[in-house]
Amino acid sequence: MTISIRPARISDSEPLADMLVEDAKSRNAVDPVLWRLNADPRGAIIAALARALDVDASPVRHAWLIAEVDGHLVGCTHSIILPVPPIYAAPFGPPGLIMEDCCVSSAAPRQTRAALIEAAEADLVQAGAKILLASAVTDGTWTSHYMRDGYEPLTCYFAKSGLTQSGDAQTVRKAEVRDVPDIVTSSAVNRQILNDLKPDFWKPHPDADTRFAQWMQRSLTLADRDMFVSEDAGVFLGYAISQPATPLHFPPAHDISEIGVIDDFHHVEMGDPTSLARDATRASAVFRAAESARVVRGNTALLVVCPAAWTAKAQVLTRAGYTNAMTWFFKKVG
Repeated sequence: MTISIRPARISDSEPLADMLVEDAKSRNAVDPVLWRLNADPRGAIIAALARALDVDASPVRHAWLIAEVDGHLVGCTHSIILPVPPIYAAPFGPPGLIMEDCCVSSAAPRQTRAALIEAAEADLVQAGAKILLASAVTDGTWTSHYMRDGYEPLTCYFAKSGLTQSGDAQTVRKAEVRDVPDIVTSSAVNRQILNDLKPDFWKPHPDADTRFAQWMQRSLTLADRDMFVSEDAGVFLGYAISQPATPLHFPPAHDISEIGVIDDFHHVEMGDPTSLARDATRASAVFRAAESARVVRGNTALLVVCPAAWTAKAQVLTRAGYTNAMTWFFKKVG
């Protein structure tokens, strides 16, 4: 059977939505809390497709490619040009990201995934991407294809459902304006570790400290997040920030209203990315405070960002009952 691949059109929305709903149901079956379905998943998908396929409606470049056999839809890929956070220099420009909501039907020929990945990569390179990222549920079918195609794990997204509250730790308190300089200094250490792990991707922007300080000042005024610091005898040790999930990591069929995210989290006990200092009880305490804050806000699951090579941070998370739910893979093409 011959596979043909072309850009999706708005007229493809109905059959695409049918396929993507089934794909969302497969994630929901793995973890019904983290991947909870919207009340109307099909309607949410069609609305998202309408926005993505209208080049004037989205500030981000989206590309949907569909695979057909004899005129019948058998698979699709979704990719974006990923905006670079302002604290990173992005020496190779904005990366291209193949999103989580790529899928194939049960009737698709065996080579459909490989053909779709190749087409998505070519489209992103043509759009100017010199670094490619690809997102996949851990141990999912797409993972093996990315690994065979030269991708390597970059970032893990650890998750836990059934969150719990912890008691107040003497070394943890809510962040205040006076903590911003220490948070910025701690973040700079975090950024240097990231740069050492993958300089092609995590090179800090020359103005990173100033930009991050401004963001922390603003974050303290935002009502949707909680910021905590860890200290001992007045010595600043680290910080953690918990906030609501965003659509970047969740396809539109899923309800993220009860999902939290922790991205900014650093502590001196994780300063060596290959091993934890002592028993890391103080790092765990500030992390648990951030988790507890999401419980108070009614969250039922939490997603935590962890670089794949930062084994010390991964240890803190696994000890707290988290497992890797999703991985972003990295491939340099230019």
